[in-house]
Amino acid sequence: MEVTGGPYDVLLLDFGGVCLLNPAELHAVVEDHFGLPRGTFTWMGPLDPSTDQLYRESIGAGGLSERNYWTQRAADVGRAAGVELDLVGYMQIAFGSPGNQLIRDEAIEVAEAARAAGVGVSVLTNDLHAFHDDEWVAQIDFLTKVDHLVDCSHAGFLKPDIRAYRWALDELGDVEPARVLFVDDQPLNAEGAAAVGMHSEWFDISEATTSWRRVAKRLGV
Repeated sequence: MEVTGGPYDVLLLDFGGVCLLNPAELHAVVEDHFGLPRGTFTWMGPLDPSTDQLYRESIGAGGLSERNYWTQRAADVGRAAGVELDLVGYMQIAFGSPGNQLIRDEAIEVAEAARAAGVGVSVLTNDLHAFHDDEWVAQIDFLTKVDHLVDCSHAGFLKPDIRAYRWALDELGDVEPARVLFVDDQPLNAEGAAAVGMHSEWFDISEATTSWRRVAKRLGV
């Protein structure tokens, strides 16, 4: 891979939360779908862990994967609506609007600026196909433009397992780990990139715009 003039050759992104809105940002969509009053769901996950005991005691404490956390939250939503609701059903409701409206504007802007500066843009995600079907994925323009999409949904391991990052590096090809900037909204996942020599940036969902500005600054774009 040709080396860029900046500090990194590749921007490697987590998808959910970093590029895609977090389900907690879409409570109103789910409440409207079920005819529930606005404000029915007050837990905000990573946007405000103080509102969410399950989040604090699971993901925050390293006790549950994101997939298991959202599976429990899907069941909670179903109980509130008086229906049985699994993880995929919940995600289909929350993310049912036109897909490209669900991508953060800053993600699109920084990815485009990175490409213009000669920096590759790829995705390393844990749960894309665990949460969304092929049809949904295909309608997301952002994903059609990335150089590589590495999805651990059915790999048998998840970030921060070192195998996830090694897989991503294998897909990236001829690029030094130290020339990769990895961005993830889970601190443990961001820290895990260091095990293979990548640089990383923790993405604070509660300050998404500021987080993307930090990424852009590190890229020099």
